[in-house]
Amino acid sequence: MCRPPELLFRHSHSEATRVPTYSPKASEISRDWYVVDAEGLVLGRLATEVARVLRGKHKPTFAPHIDTGDHVVIINADKVVLTSGKADKKMVYRHSGYPGGLRDRTYAQLLDTKPEEAVRRTVRGMLPKTRLGRAQIRKLKVYAGPQHPHAAQQPQPLSIDHAKAR
Repeated sequence: MCRPPELLFRHSHSEATRVPTYSPKASEISRDWYVVDAEGLVLGRLATEVARVLRGKHKPTFAPHIDTGDHVVIINADKVVLTSGKADKKMVYRHSGYPGGLRDRTYAQLLDTKPEEAVRRTVRGMLPKTRLGRAQIRKLKVYAGPQHPHAAQQPQPLSIDHAKAR
């Protein structure tokens, strides 16, 4: 039995129901600066909020294919915490590119030696693995201590209350 043509395409998208992809113009994109004090914050919860701001998902002009995000400065990265013993259990891997070149160490060891790298790696894992993600991670500045050289940009404090360690 053959159906009438108007019933064949009833569930497909027609021109009337199609929504165009929103692309903000360069003049519509404004980049703010935020500073986050990571003292006593849980690393994963901090990283999700920072990744959200770097991507620009908190803005009404967000488009998944354009970098609309803001700059984020993280201070006191050496005072970030991991919950439920993850600092000793969770591993960080690096590979030299040569056979047998896999190096591993725990997050506790990485936080002792390079706390900025631990925070940067965690945030980077939550961004796209594309050119867009590489452009977004460049807007992240991480410092182990309370000082940062970005005072001229007048960064606003970004509070992440739900990331505080209990």
